[in-house]
Amino acid sequence: MTKRNTTTADKGDVASILNDLVETLRDGEEGFRTSSEAVEEVELKRLFLSLSSQRSEFAGELEAELLRLGEKPAEHGHVSAALHRGWINLKAAVTGKDEGAIVSEAERGEDVAVKNYRDALQKGLPANIQALVERQFMQIQDAHNHIRSLEQAFGRK
Repeated sequence: MTKRNTTTADKGDVASILNDLVETLRDGEEGFRTSSEAVEEVELKRLFLSLSSQRSEFAGELEAELLRLGEKPAEHGHVSAALHRGWINLKAAVTGKDEGAIVSEAERGEDVAVKNYRDALQKGLPANIQALVERQFMQIQDAHNHIRSLEQAFGRK
């Protein structure tokens, strides 16, 4: 699947890696929720709500691991950080009620989520956490591919 680093990250590094993923997931949760509120098409609304819920669940799983490690989970993503994690133009797309633009922004956010997960999986996480992150990554990749196909259907790429 992904090439694994042969060294294991220390506890502080693991906490930092997990907190970065939690922030990415919380941004996705909020982005998908906002997107679901802005679209009219029922299936698209349902998809975005489902992905928002999934991201919340994934963040909760990682937060539980942080607590198990005796570390403090990250607070919700900061606005400036969210801008860098792929949801930068969502507000404009939502305001314009352009479903194609909303799907494009969701796909951009998913690009960032996939990259962040790939990066995390290269950092030598403990085996149990690596397995959890890999399981989440597979589902995030599936969602990314689905959204990319929707974006293509809207003629955006």
